Amino acid sequence: MDGRNDTLKEIKRIYFVLRNEIQARLDEFSRTREVGTDEDIFAELAFCILTPQSKATSCWAAVERLREKNLFLRRDVNRIAKELNGVRFKYNKTRYIIGAARLFTSKGKLSIKKKLNNFGSVENARRWLVQNVKGIGYKEASHFLRNIGFGDNFAILDRHVMRNLKLLGTINKIPVSLSSARYLKIEEKMRELSRRIRIPMDYLDFVMWHKETRMVFK
Repeated sequence: MDGRNDTLKEIKRIYFVLRNEIQARLDEFSRTREVGTDEDIFAELAFCILTPQSKATSCWAAVERLREKNLFLRRDVNRIAKELNGVRFKYNKTRYIIGAARLFTSKGKLSIKKKLNNFGSVENARRWLVQNVKGIGYKEASHFLRNIGFGDNFAILDRHVMRNLKLLGTINKIPVSLSSARYLKIEEKMRELSRRIRIPMDYLDFVMWHKETRMVFK
């Protein structure tokens, strides 16, 4: 029990120290939603496709290289994969990015904002992304939507968050794999934790991530 209390105290301490910095980052995400281009939005999707089992900083650096060299709409696996230094499974993820670009291209241009705005709710948008974008599961879809100013009540259940949920006793063990049903069940437990300790979900994700990495990133 002392371990849980110590973890909770540390999480609350980080929240009070970093909440202004976290709010600034969330404001950036909201600006991306409001005034970002289709390329800005797609960059966030590509980033979330790259992140599984790879460092977030390396993934974002790779996305910036793809943008700089105008490669989002290129369907050249080798050319794109060449820019994914530091990203694991780069050939599979290259194919996922190409597939996503094909899905969100209209008349030779990216058209992702219009598509996302057609969903009746952010929950519907997340479900559609999981069902239709290869390489995107609930974690990646939640991450993407949060990074473009949606999904502030979603959980991004990466290894850092799961580790802290276990330390807090919210879950008994870290699952080896996450089915959609299990993901949503753990997400609801995290929402209950968020309400109980009075730290909003989108802040709580950043706090737990910072606790493990000492970073506020994406």
